[in-house]
Amino acid sequence: MKNWLFFAVFVTIMIASAVFFLSFYSYRLFEWPARGHCSIQLTRADLDHSLELGTKFLINHQKTDGHFTYEYDWVNEVYTQLDSPVRQAGAMWGLALIYQDQPSLEIQTAVEKAMGFFNRHSKITTDGRRYVIYPGNTFGRTGTVALCTLAYIEYLRVPSSNINVERRQRYHQHLGEYLKFLINAQTREGLWHRYYDADGLPFGASSPHYDGESLLALVKAAKYMGYQELQPVIVKAADVGYNHNIQEALRVDPDSRITKGYYQWSSMAFFELATAGWVGMEKYGDYVIRLADWMIDTHKTLWRRRNTAYAYEGIIHAYQLSVLGGHDQYIKKFACVIDTGLMKLTSWQVGSPKANWFIRRHPTQNPYAIGGIQNHAFESLLRIDVTQHQMHAVILARRYVYN
Repeated sequence: MKNWLFFAVFVTIMIASAVFFLSFYSYRLFEWPARGHCSIQLTRADLDHSLELGTKFLINHQKTDGHFTYEYDWVNEVYTQLDSPVRQAGAMWGLALIYQDQPSLEIQTAVEKAMGFFNRHSKITTDGRRYVIYPGNTFGRTGTVALCTLAYIEYLRVPSSNINVERRQRYHQHLGEYLKFLINAQTREGLWHRYYDADGLPFGASSPHYDGESLLALVKAAKYMGYQELQPVIVKAADVGYNHNIQEALRVDPDSRITKGYYQWSSMAFFELATAGWVGMEKYGDYVIRLADWMIDTHKTLWRRRNTAYAYEGIIHAYQLSVLGGHDQYIKKFACVIDTGLMKLTSWQVGSPKANWFIRRHPTQNPYAIGGIQNHAFESLLRIDVTQHQMHAVILARRYVYN
């Protein structure tokens, strides 16, 4: 009897695996996207609809005090007890990016509610540095401050008659205070301490994620918000981060987890540097393209079983740099990988017309499910950060690839 049960389970797993493979890859069995051989499947309309669904998901999961429900099992209709301050701030940044892409009063209200939440849980040092102590935590993570900073930058980049002068000035003040904290949180080498205590004192070794997030925040502040005096700090941090989190990490492990953690953040930061018009920034554009090659050929993002929307936040920037530089071989390669990857990930969105068989087996009109992105083809957990990263990738794809 046990042997029969084992055999039945084994056969079920094999059939499910075959269905998984065929549902995502059958239309490309005779193509090679990583070599630039593919037929483009996604359309701008597909991405527009995906963004609309994902935006509703994020807004529906915002609580009255401004933060978000972190993770929801949409099949069993239960919330998990997990949470993450950094990913909460990332959801706010994601909404700010959506607001910048398509301003509306609904999205603006959601962004300002999230900003209010983090403002209420922020502290100010005697020398004017702003940092976040998330409820229930006795210390903070530098990535939380970096993502709050990014949210303020993206929000303030949108000219809006709905923000009065006093409120806009207050947001600019908060931005400056967050930036002051990030600059003070750097290590002697130019990376970033991972943590800070309840008094705002930074400590701990650097983190590739927080190094990249903090670098991106400083670059965007200098490029879009007038903080030009940060250029020397930015260039030093970019070079130290590239050496530490990419070159040294890959010498130890060609498929380094450190480089993976730094990947999309550094790619976005290097893209901004390469297109800033500052003197001597050309090398950063080369870095973005080489990193995209690494993500595709070594890390093999197309064959990963978990959600890899983060990869496309970097690869799409590499695509755009290839277009600007006239690199035809990279244009074709990156376009194919972007289309193949986003096609797969779009099929993991609840409510999508392109949803996979697992999602279609559980039809729902639940507003807390619709628009959410699964982290795996057959797992029903919906996390705010997974959806946020994928919606950012969709925005970038619409802006640069499917425009």
